[in-house]
Amino acid sequence: MFPSRRWGAIPSIELALTFRRRRNLLILVVLAVVPILLGVSIRVSGLGSGTGTGTGMLNQVAGNGLFLVFASLALMVPLFLPVAVGVVAADQVAGDAADGTLRTVLAWPVGRTRLLVAKLIAAVVYAVAATSTVTLSALATGAVLFPMRDVTMLSGATIPLGSAFGRAVLIAGVVTCCMAGVAVLGLTISTLTDSPATALAGTIGLIVVAEIAGSIPQLTSIQPWLFSFDWLAFADLLRTPVYWGTISHSLWLQAGYAVVAVSLAWARFTSRDLAV
Repeated sequence: MFPSRRWGAIPSIELALTFRRRRNLLILVVLAVVPILLGVSIRVSGLGSGTGTGTGMLNQVAGNGLFLVFASLALMVPLFLPVAVGVVAADQVAGDAADGTLRTVLAWPVGRTRLLVAKLIAAVVYAVAATSTVTLSALATGAVLFPMRDVTMLSGATIPLGSAFGRAVLIAGVVTCCMAGVAVLGLTISTLTDSPATALAGTIGLIVVAEIAGSIPQLTSIQPWLFSFDWLAFADLLRTPVYWGTISHSLWLQAGYAVVAVSLAWARFTSRDLAV
């Protein structure tokens, strides 16, 4: 099987291992619960009338359940979602190295590049799953607790519900690309150490430092180059016309970081000593 189906078999194995780990599944459950708690709290407290602008997206949820998708992503993207993705990505290589699985797998006729690609695919697919979990949970909760109707954009224009669903899909796609960038960075850090705890701390630390640096006014000169810059640019898809400048900058920034990170991960992983 390996000579003819190696490329297909290895990613399948890595995906199965990633989504069978109880911790990874528990993370997805927690991500799904957050929009539910947010929706219930808005419903119970009566936050927002759905017409004002004082509380932003949260104010719109009571008047239109679709806004729970946007509000949930806006709440979770700055920290919760990237940390969830980073935790899983950081364990891809370091976790296997710590328990000896990595040396066992590489004893097969697999090749380090192929194995790294498989782990990269698994990390990115988990990022897709994490974003989709938040989006679908928020959509279902919003539909149950609040009315679903034509959507008033942040710019004041109103678009049909069908078009708004299209915007929601685009927003989920933009967020997914940003979280895939986090997955690549986490995987790269994972190749630099044999300790899962060190990889986890390094990944979370990188995310936190980037977010803190992005909030310091004295660092405005470097902020546009931080990988976390414009993570919330998806909000510009809620305007008419759409502001594509910040969105395209964010996506190009993620792509640039991904290219550098993958190159570093490949150089490290293909040359690291696994004898110890």
